[in-house]
Amino acid sequence: MPGEKCFTDSGIEIKKVYQPTVNGQRSTEIPGEFPFTRGIQPDMYRGRLWTMRQYAGFSTAEESNKRYHYLLSQGVNGLSVAFDLPTQIGYDSDHDLSDGEVGKVGVAIDSIEDMQTLFDGIKLQDITTSMTINATGFILLGLYVALAKQQGADLKKISGTIQNDILKEYAARGTYIYPPKPSMRIITDIFEWCSNELPKWNTISISGYHIREAGSTAVQEIAFTLSNGKAYVKAAMKKGLDINVFGKRLSFFFNAHNNLFEEVAKFRAARRMWARIMQSLGATDPKAMMLRFHTQTGGSTLTAQQPLNNISRVTIQTIAAVLGGTQSLHTNGYDEALSLPTEEAARIALRTQQIAAYESGIADTADPLGGSYFVESLTGEIEKAAWELIEQVDVLGGSVAAIEQGFMQNEIARSAYEHQLKVESGEKIIVGVNKFMVDDEEKIPLLKINDSIRKMQVEKLKHLKETRNKTSAMACLENLHSKAVSGENIMPAVNDAVENFCTLGEIADTLRKVFGEYR
Repeated sequence: MPGEKCFTDSGIEIKKVYQPTVNGQRSTEIPGEFPFTRGIQPDMYRGRLWTMRQYAGFSTAEESNKRYHYLLSQGVNGLSVAFDLPTQIGYDSDHDLSDGEVGKVGVAIDSIEDMQTLFDGIKLQDITTSMTINATGFILLGLYVALAKQQGADLKKISGTIQNDILKEYAARGTYIYPPKPSMRIITDIFEWCSNELPKWNTISISGYHIREAGSTAVQEIAFTLSNGKAYVKAAMKKGLDINVFGKRLSFFFNAHNNLFEEVAKFRAARRMWARIMQSLGATDPKAMMLRFHTQTGGSTLTAQQPLNNISRVTIQTIAAVLGGTQSLHTNGYDEALSLPTEEAARIALRTQQIAAYESGIADTADPLGGSYFVESLTGEIEKAAWELIEQVDVLGGSVAAIEQGFMQNEIARSAYEHQLKVESGEKIIVGVNKFMVDDEEKIPLLKINDSIRKMQVEKLKHLKETRNKTSAMACLENLHSKAVSGENIMPAVNDAVENFCTLGEIADTLRKVFGEYR
């Protein structure tokens, strides 16, 4: 358990950290010290285990709420919300473009009423919540804050994360609404508002996960992610924000794939690189230089063939994330190449983390692979290659310019194509896919989402619009429009709008009129 002495099963005591000595002096890189290659805390998981945060959300807020209560009962200590596609791109469930997508890849959230239902029986001040939302992240944050206020929570104590990373959407994922420049303005508005009102909130989770899912290599994942991070920091500083204040609330989100040692080295290199990037940009507070990150096991590595094999894949990826020093972790269900995870698959995924934490011994000492000839060399090689890519992005004018010119997209697409050629030729072996196949695939139960939930959401929206104070709601939207045009911080206007029962689609459309849409 964290804080206690640790022993092997043979009774040998395990130190908090192991390090070589050079001429009688300890080695230069120590966990908890700049440049944080070996971890951001001196004793890492000896002091506190990583947060076990299972990503979940599907169908209606009612159904997702049931899953959250189930996960909490099974030992999850942080929630992670998946939103459906209409919510992610700013459409209410009754919009024509929402047809066939409501509740399919996440939960449908149209208004404060859905948010109330989603967290029914859950005190927001007592839990940390991560929300995977980008283009409409500012609206979901407003809804979350409004609910916290209704619960009587102290906003200074509310903690959690919104992904809020729009740059990787243009490069790898596609759930954007507005063009890059106004999108960056919204993000810095969030930074500014949270610095004053929500000081414990992680205002962004700069995401390499989706870059990797789109087909990048491990090197490209950290190079492009850290480049995006630089762009956000520079934008915030241009707005006059203090890097030593907002820098402490930046977080990252990385993928864990199957090449165990490359993944561990990737995480170690990323920490070291970010510390030096922040130092070069003017950070002086060590906490503003720390790369804190969440990890999710690799969805794109899961196979529809022989899906139970995915439990083994997720186990390897879990070990990589923990050996690499992650602060929180989501483990995928074995059935996710086929559908959203069933309750059984979600439980097995969580148990994988718990077994790693309590039975494997990998959490007993900080950076257990530190000093390995192989891992230290690989960390350096990955860092060198990633710096070379970052320099190419910088030459193009930074991440926004590199994305506008298609550089990141083309590099990711090239790597994805090369990987697929290796799989098809057999050079890259995927067990159960191009080798060790079976004739009869085992049938496993799948979670199916009923299309009738759109009708339920439409009815709720109709009732909300009929019963709310329409004058107040429209006044709030007009005020938001005014703030967007004037260049003032939009977050106070967004908060007023959600509290007066404006819908997510109405708020997103108000800004569409000002900023336009990215094509």
